[in-house]
Amino acid sequence: SLQHDYLYHRALDASYKENCGEATGFLYSTPNLRVTAAFAERNVGPATSMRGPGAVPGLYALESAMDELAIELKMDPVALRLKNEPSIDESENGPFSSRHLTECLTTGAGKFGWSKRDPEIGSMRRDGKVLGWGVGACSWIAERFPAQASVMFNADGSVRVASGTQDIGTGTYTVLGQMVAQLTGIELSKIKVVIGDTSLPPGPISGGSMATASLVPAVAQAARDAIAKLIAAASDGDAHFGHAGVDQLAFANGRVHRKNESPDAGRRFEQVLAAARLGHVEGNGKSEGTFGKKGKKDHSSHSFGAHFAEVTWQPEIARLRVSRVLTVIDAGRIINPLTGRNQIEGAVVMGVGMALFEETRYDPRNGMAINSNLADYIMATHADAPDIDVVFLDYPDLKLNEMGARGIGEIGLAGIAAAITAAVHHATGVRVRDLPVRVEDLLASKVA
Repeated sequence: SLQHDYLYHRALDASYKENCGEATGFLYSTPNLRVTAAFAERNVGPATSMRGPGAVPGLYALESAMDELAIELKMDPVALRLKNEPSIDESENGPFSSRHLTECLTTGAGKFGWSKRDPEIGSMRRDGKVLGWGVGACSWIAERFPAQASVMFNADGSVRVASGTQDIGTGTYTVLGQMVAQLTGIELSKIKVVIGDTSLPPGPISGGSMATASLVPAVAQAARDAIAKLIAAASDGDAHFGHAGVDQLAFANGRVHRKNESPDAGRRFEQVLAAARLGHVEGNGKSEGTFGKKGKKDHSSHSFGAHFAEVTWQPEIARLRVSRVLTVIDAGRIINPLTGRNQIEGAVVMGVGMALFEETRYDPRNGMAINSNLADYIMATHADAPDIDVVFLDYPDLKLNEMGARGIGEIGLAGIAAAITAAVHHATGVRVRDLPVRVEDLLASKVA
């Protein structure tokens, strides 16, 4: 059985909810489940979203409990998770669109060297330092926001894709260009991405790790619409095709061609536009969102992953460092592995901050944040960042969109703090349930 009760504080005039139990009902199989939520109104400033609201603190509790349970059962923490793998989303009583958490755990264990782990506290050493190893599973919602986009073929041989979304450093510019390159067969260097303007077709917000997945169906529809108009132009105005009907023509690799011929025998799209005396053709696409829709869904769509963390502990000077993290992510098809890896690496470093450094302290007299500046609010720096390895599994989730792409980013922060504190317990014997881990906590360690 599993019981998860969570309490969060919020400002007196606020109405938001932290959904800390978001992943509790489907991450593991349990016939008896209770998840409750409550809030406490406090004289503090209203909060706003930081990366990973709700599920991130919730998974810290759940994954910490799994580690404690494994120890009580004298069972390997990875084996305990594998043993409780559900066949369906038991909270919804329906199938998953795609779920490969088991492979995340087994792949990560193999690459991390988990089989060499000695479960005895403080038993593993390297270079005079005590080692601690911990694991934490993670999950994140996979949904879509409403989105619109346009794709334009230009007579100068370029292609323009536009949407009123934005790039906050997550790689939206690159991913949009890659989408169109795949859909049209046109070189990425000839694709211009235009975003971040309210005059453009309305795009999704950069939130919930949903922007990329939301844009796929809109961009795909816009590209097909533009290609259909290009084929119509070739049929009507390009003598090369001898007035062939649109049903006789196709488009591939940037060329319009007869269906019974190779694309190389066709004409580049700019030649088609020139023959038809057109400066461009433009297609438009629109897709509905799935996030927040009421009623029973056909499937449960989430991303999954597993973090393996190593800490080093020097008891003589009470120094704790996160030295190594391996993360395996099942997030459908990764359109850009380079920017995707950067997303997870950044989230892991944020997780180091969550586990070891970050804490807001309030003045009890007036509710003001005492450490409301970057001198007093301690965050992870480059010097605190561990060696990070990121592995993506390749299981496109075609129920979410036709490219099978799900959101990444926030999932990298979910579960990592629990993996770190599990490693802290393995190294020191100190079980920390109140983040961040403090030196005062570690002084209770009996490992010498």
